[in-house]
Amino acid sequence: MRRVARWVRPVNAMMAPALERSLRDPDRVFDRMLARAEKAGGATAAIDPAFIDDSRELLHRFAREETVSYMGWIGTRTELQMRLENRLRIRRLIAESPEITSEPIDRPIVVVGLPRTATTLSHKVFAHPEGNRAPLTWEFQHADRADADPAERAKHFKRTQRLSNTVKYMLPVWPVIHPSSADTPEECVLALPHGLHWLTRFRMPGYREWLADRDFVPDYAYLKQFLQVLQHGDRPRRWVLKSPFHLYNLDALLKVFPDAAIVWTHRDPQTVLGSFCSLVETGMAAANTEYDPARIGEDWLDILSWMVEQGRHARTRISPDRLIDVSYHQLTADPYGQLPGIFERLGLTWTEREERNLADVLARPGMRRSHEYSLAYYGLDFDQVDRAFGDYSRMVAAMR
Repeated sequence: MRRVARWVRPVNAMMAPALERSLRDPDRVFDRMLARAEKAGGATAAIDPAFIDDSRELLHRFAREETVSYMGWIGTRTELQMRLENRLRIRRLIAESPEITSEPIDRPIVVVGLPRTATTLSHKVFAHPEGNRAPLTWEFQHADRADADPAERAKHFKRTQRLSNTVKYMLPVWPVIHPSSADTPEECVLALPHGLHWLTRFRMPGYREWLADRDFVPDYAYLKQFLQVLQHGDRPRRWVLKSPFHLYNLDALLKVFPDAAIVWTHRDPQTVLGSFCSLVETGMAAANTEYDPARIGEDWLDILSWMVEQGRHARTRISPDRLIDVSYHQLTADPYGQLPGIFERLGLTWTEREERNLADVLARPGMRRSHEYSLAYYGLDFDQVDRAFGDYSRMVAAMR
């Protein structure tokens, strides 16, 4: 299956002059985006000037990418504008109803682990029990109170579904690599303004180093407000969050969610690297006119091994009764046997209803993935990965 539809390259070529004009003046582009976000969010930039400045600089980073394509520029601008709209709307809603910040976000379940380690399976299963809840894709596009006008909610749901369909039209392989739709649980990094997830589209020299010095506590405080807005007007829920990229920010996450339960999924890094580099390649192919698979391998070997190192340092400060290690190999080999025990440790009850949901989740497209790619294609070999991850690889092997 093709990564990018055949029509994308000629469109990029045809629109290259328009792209060049746009890249010459990113401030003008950003000002137009901000004006639309202010209208959609119902608030002015004055409500959160630091975030606006940060977002402007982020657009400048995208504009400096020498290989950015027209479709990559449009897609990234669209997502950045969505984040601007949501931020301004959430700030406005809280300003109008300060009681929103009193909404309890108790004992959230946070699924972490390297990408391609059954985090998606875990996310969908943990979010299903009565009283649990995960943020849905459409809510990252348009966060609002639970008691907002149902007609407005339906309108924004349809808008998100159209965008989801557009992604599938542009990237035929996407439903296999990362199946999603407007009503599926999605990774909560979509509510965080900055993070390594942007590097799945562009290399952005210097950005990772900038992230390493960033205080992420305010970003996770905003994530909490995002959840409080979604919950307001409904009964309290036990939120289920998920992202591999929480691994390098566990300390910040736990400062904001001190009673969170961390579920860490583990899989041998050699397999993870090939699969995840394939996903990154799809993102790079969509956003760039050219890319080097070997650079993808080099970059993400360094990034993912660093993420694991940061996570392992942080876990020494987490109470053992709040951290659950899950073997990918055991979970996928025997999900019906493994999940009841994990549910018990999370204080959840495994029922026939949960068993039926598991069957539905396993039957969905993309859950039995078959797109593993060799390390050699990305310029890597077994020994390189083994050295980068050190004894983590042996720890994972011992869990099988």
